[in-house]
Amino acid sequence: MNIQPLKPHIDATEIAPERLAGNTALTEKQKIAEASRRFEAILLKQILDSSQKTVIKSKYADDSTASGIYHDMITTQLADSISKSGTFGLAKTFEQQLDRPTAATPKLIDPKDSTLHHLASRQPQLSHKKTISAAHSAVQHLKPLHERTIAKPH
Repeated sequence: MNIQPLKPHIDATEIAPERLAGNTALTEKQKIAEASRRFEAILLKQILDSSQKTVIKSKYADDSTASGIYHDMITTQLADSISKSGTFGLAKTFEQQLDRPTAATPKLIDPKDSTLHHLASRQPQLSHKKTISAAHSAVQHLKPLHERTIAKPH
């Protein structure tokens, strides 16, 4: 009877961020999930920091460097706890966006199928240089994206 040894359970939260991508014990899905969670925690910390700036200072509050460090540590822990709980939901959205299959990504345009090549094949009576310059001048007459109007379907 051949019994496989148990693999130790590795908690991705205990791995340093700079070593997360190179860790072979974690699956790609676990790496993406942890990176998404940590990014969410960073965003939450910035939101919490910004929200604390609006608090009116009191003459009874300690405004020392030690107090600032203490408040920063509390904010970091609070953001990390919210992120670990999963209630905010931003990490799940990041994870879904990053965990898409690579086959669904659009392919790059083949240079043989470019617009200039298409125009050149449709107008064989013109020389190649004239066709390219005609296509280039046609492209220059296009309006910038912010000036274009989109036709609405009827």
